[in-house]
Amino acid sequence: MIAYFDCFSGISGDMIVGALLDAGVPVDWLRDELGKLPLNGYRLEVEDVKRGGIGGKKFRVKVEVEQVERRLGDIKELIENSTLPDDVKDFSIKVFERLAEAEARVHRVGVNEIHFHEVGGVDSIIDIVSASLSLSYLGIDRVYASEIPLSQGTVSCSHGLLPIPAPAVTELLTGVPVYQSGVRGELVTPTGAAFLSVVCKGFGAIRPMRLKCTGYGAGERDNEGLPNLLRVLIGEQLPPSPALVKRGSEGELEVDSVMVIDANIDDMNPELYGFVMDRLFDEGALDVSLTPVYMKKGRPGTLLKVICQAGREREMANILLRETSTIGVRFYRADRLKVHRESVEVQTRFGRVKVKVARTPWNNKAQPEYDDCRKLALERGVPIREVYADATKEFERGGYEREA
Repeated sequence: MIAYFDCFSGISGDMIVGALLDAGVPVDWLRDELGKLPLNGYRLEVEDVKRGGIGGKKFRVKVEVEQVERRLGDIKELIENSTLPDDVKDFSIKVFERLAEAEARVHRVGVNEIHFHEVGGVDSIIDIVSASLSLSYLGIDRVYASEIPLSQGTVSCSHGLLPIPAPAVTELLTGVPVYQSGVRGELVTPTGAAFLSVVCKGFGAIRPMRLKCTGYGAGERDNEGLPNLLRVLIGEQLPPSPALVKRGSEGELEVDSVMVIDANIDDMNPELYGFVMDRLFDEGALDVSLTPVYMKKGRPGTLLKVICQAGREREMANILLRETSTIGVRFYRADRLKVHRESVEVQTRFGRVKVKVARTPWNNKAQPEYDDCRKLALERGVPIREVYADATKEFERGGYEREA
């Protein structure tokens, strides 16, 4: 079974547990399992609520006895001394280790010096262990999530006021596709970010599945506009279509999501397009293209299209607005079906050349790197097409080495 967390309104520990309870985890079973932790002074509350007209479950941990601040070692010892299943222990400890590493980087101290304060409180321990137990109960073996919305403002904590997203959150989401939501107030908590950073196998579009159930976990606030909910979709993972994918081979097709940004321009000096393209590629654009178009009143123009990783669209849009004459851009997400790609090296009679290889279910496509061929052609005084031909022949002969 796979689970997909749709984080359209953010993610937190209590929202994760609420969504999984709404998807079918029995509350009484969860209470019994949590009793295996050597922890007391709290009680659970689970309430059916509505956020923006959509029903979900609100999970709360009510602390009834004053608790001590805990370090990483204290929390690990508490979990290890429980009678919880080993896989639940391992996952819960990994989440706290990720939290400790992030906090240590933010505060420039050692991992074992971190006092968890709010994150080390009973409620966060219960949230993390409950999430692990719930995934186990539902038989989830793979977890995916959408891109993560970030917000703005400040949040009060033991260190005083911190910017949103909290510094620990940005550390935990390094490498994860994020975007600016425009919402003021905390959408992503350190506990939610740590959970994702440990459990998620990938971010972006929903993976192919036979949907079994959906659950909604409610946040504390009832926001206007966007419902303050985390949605989880649970189902059986579908195998790739035999017509498209050769299973178990390097030719397996891959699916991911990218952002597309484009603008129509009809009043800019064409000489500037080369500079704009270079700037976009320097900032991490995956591809940039220029297409001649006819615009209103029959004016010739150019459609400038940029493809980038999710979370980078704002930087790309800023370049277009700053470096071109356009006064507006469009951006949208697009799903991609792509072949497995790698880079190899071949030894030609002129020198070594890198070759880009796309391995499809039907055949292999190879393309020598232009820069390598150009360099050798100039050094050896030979036509570049001869370097291309020799590199292609060596690849087809099998005389290549994979890059380390």
